[in-house]
Amino acid sequence: MSVRLMVVDDHRLLAEALASALKLRGHRVLAAAAPSGGAAELVISRAPEVCLLGTATPAEPGVFDPVVRIKREKPQIAVVVLGPVPSPRGIASAFAAGASGYVRHDERIEGVERAMVKARAGEAAVAPQLLSQSFAELLNPAAEPDDEGARLLQMLTPREVEVLVRVAEGEDTRLIAAGMRIAPSTARTHVQRVLMKLGVGSRLEAAALAARTGLLDRVGGTGG
Repeated sequence: MSVRLMVVDDHRLLAEALASALKLRGHRVLAAAAPSGGAAELVISRAPEVCLLGTATPAEPGVFDPVVRIKREKPQIAVVVLGPVPSPRGIASAFAAGASGYVRHDERIEGVERAMVKARAGEAAVAPQLLSQSFAELLNPAAEPDDEGARLLQMLTPREVEVLVRVAEGEDTRLIAAGMRIAPSTARTHVQRVLMKLGVGSRLEAAALAARTGLLDRVGGTGG
């Protein structure tokens, strides 16, 4: 059954190739567009039954704002997102914005066609394996990227953290000792332990590492 549709993608070649393939299969393509902006206005003005909306970054904030506007102004238009293998957040964001389906960019044309027909009929158009992969990731999330600053902070005792902050502020052993009310030899020992734990060879390297990882932002000042 023929579907009246539009293909919108920032990559014009992809939009036109998909549009041509769907035309050959008997569908009526109103437009194949590659707007860097204005996607919503274009779709609303043409009023297709289905809009295939391509995106390379489904988890990016605001990427589905055009979907929100399309569904607000023309709720009868079914939007099917074409994107990469998404994170659960990507799929959730698409459907939360009002999309009727999500199809991977590498799906066969038959799969795109099935999604269009289902979306036009008011059904959710998303491959079962895509849903299962997303649910699996939601139930067993991958570890967050290593937070080096937090990891380094856990390696240091509170005294060593204070020593590191003072080192980063440019204090020498004498000032560290006076500020912490400890013997210079003890201050020197603390400094050596900090360098060893951080895996650096000098006070300057320690200060640079602490600044780069955001460690200093976590602990604030020395407090005198």
